[in-house]
Amino acid sequence: MRSLIWLVVLLGSVAADAVAYDPLVALGDPAPEPRDLDVVDDKRDRTIPIRVFLPERAPEPDGCPVVLFSHGLGGSRRGCGYLGSHWAVRGYVTVVLQHPGSDESVWQDLPPARRMAAMRAAASWENFRLRVADVAAVLDQLAVWNAANGHPLAGRLDLERVGMSGHSFGAQTTQAVSGQSFPLVGRRFTDQRIKAAVVMSPGTPRGRLDAGTAFGAVAIPWLLLTGTKDTAPLGSQTVASRLAVFPGLPAGRAYELVLHDAEHSAFTDRPLPGDSEPRNPNHHRAILALTTAFWDAFLRQDAAARDWLDGAGPRSVIEAEDRWQRKERTETPPQPTSPVPLPGPANRGS
Repeated sequence: MRSLIWLVVLLGSVAADAVAYDPLVALGDPAPEPRDLDVVDDKRDRTIPIRVFLPERAPEPDGCPVVLFSHGLGGSRRGCGYLGSHWAVRGYVTVVLQHPGSDESVWQDLPPARRMAAMRAAASWENFRLRVADVAAVLDQLAVWNAANGHPLAGRLDLERVGMSGHSFGAQTTQAVSGQSFPLVGRRFTDQRIKAAVVMSPGTPRGRLDAGTAFGAVAIPWLLLTGTKDTAPLGSQTVASRLAVFPGLPAGRAYELVLHDAEHSAFTDRPLPGDSEPRNPNHHRAILALTTAFWDAFLRQDAAARDWLDGAGPRSVIEAEDRWQRKERTETPPQPTSPVPLPGPANRGS
């Protein structure tokens, strides 16, 4: 009898382990090849190329949650495919935007000696505003396609569950549409359709607007990811200015991962010119695990994912010298942090 009891306990333990939450497990077949589409914004006479990663498994009754990704300065819709592929096998329609004017076209046809100057010129306030408007235009078009009989995306999208993400200049784009406040215009760039944000290589605003003022009114969950060597050859963001974002966010649904020895390229598919550290394969593993759990917790309202995120889960995928933190819920509003004196109206290009 005692042996039978132990067998039941053992089987129960195995079953529990089998269904334990794991953000790295694929929930279906590998995602099919992504689809390249163009969003035509007639109002601005602007075409926004996008790459769409679709889940292979059958759509949920109301469609799958949608995650947008905005590339860094000089990038394209072909970048960060490791994110799109994994998020797709986890059931997310992932849409990678390409922003004309601050994409690969800036440097592609130039001799190497002229590329840095062209990139610096593209890190402009005007391109920042164009990027912000691109996000709204893409969401508008996705809604049209979702309702269009016969379109490849018809009925596949749940646009009530939208996440926004980006790296570097794409991080600044993400911050702007996800609740950041700016001098004079406040939160004008915020898009209420976005329900959660993943910000890779975040940045504090230029000028003397303190982080508490810039980020204290953010009303949706944010996950910040950076590294102890996360600087870029363009722009004035430093490791310290990236780390200043987290203290300015409201408590309760703010998270931050700081990867030890991670450079600016750690969040991309490949090294960048000027990198000094060998790439750590565990960085991508940790990024995939934490971002997926974050989407599950706040776009799917998955209680197991939230428990994993708020509990010991992150420590199971990061390394000893990486830093993970979250803000506990509190009734006390966050106090403004010290200003970071950076010139200019916005934190562009890094």
